[in-house]
Amino acid sequence: MARFRLLPDEQHARSPLLLLWREFARQHSAMSGLVLFILFFLLAILSPLLTPHDPYMQNDTLLLIAPSWSEQGLVQYPFGTDDLGRDMFSRMLMGARYTFGIALITVVGALLIGLLLGVLAGMSKGVKSSVFNHVLDLALTIPSLLLAIIIVAILGPGLLNTLWAIMLALLPQFVHSIRNAIAEQLNQDYVTAYRLDGASNWQVLTRLILPNIWERLTVTATMALSTAILDIAALGFLGLGAQAPTAEWGAIIADSLDLIYVAPVGVALPGLLIFTAVLSVNLVGDGLRNAMKKRREN
Repeated sequence: MARFRLLPDEQHARSPLLLLWREFARQHSAMSGLVLFILFFLLAILSPLLTPHDPYMQNDTLLLIAPSWSEQGLVQYPFGTDDLGRDMFSRMLMGARYTFGIALITVVGALLIGLLLGVLAGMSKGVKSSVFNHVLDLALTIPSLLLAIIIVAILGPGLLNTLWAIMLALLPQFVHSIRNAIAEQLNQDYVTAYRLDGASNWQVLTRLILPNIWERLTVTATMALSTAILDIAALGFLGLGAQAPTAEWGAIIADSLDLIYVAPVGVALPGLLIFTAVLSVNLVGDGLRNAMKKRREN
């Protein structure tokens, strides 16, 4: 009996993940964003091990040292020091843990809670679903930063309260996206056929709906991550988030703003890092969206 073997391309096409990766890898901008994203992720985890100096140690003999590329700079302090003699390079590295790392935690938390509430909203019917959806639509009209500021004003300033505030501020968009995705899946013919075979709501959810909406959840999470990074930095800059002497990028900008003409590095470097982190997340999110679109077309 003759045996047929799949060609390499056909083998890859059988796996949705491999096909998605192939479409994603063809985009140079998306791959560049992925490299930057992985770099920030590693910095958020390994920053305490990479800092050459204690980011909180003050030295009154090394105040406002210029960066090492300047004639007045020192090699031991690549980005110079601030007005308290603290190493700016170490503080920039440590800031990745607070700004980027906490943004990741808030997005994961908002995704998990939003998945639970989105399932309840999408699978429910009648008055309960109508009331829930109207409350959700009302919450979506409030910008996430404004909502986070209101929550922080109630809870009080601090990094932990900032985490909860941004998580709650991001929650409505996750619930809205998951609810719409579930509603679309429930209208599909294969879901109706599966229910006619005697499947329960739990079986429909776990075996059909969730496997088909994970791509949308991934794109939503990447877009929310860039919002979380900006919100954490904005709250730190306004003095509502990370408090001194925490080396958070937004708080560092606020502390260095009065010395912008004397030591512009203290404002430029954290601002550049925030911009690069948001850019990397947006590039990855756009790459995933384009890859999923091309995969569906093919």
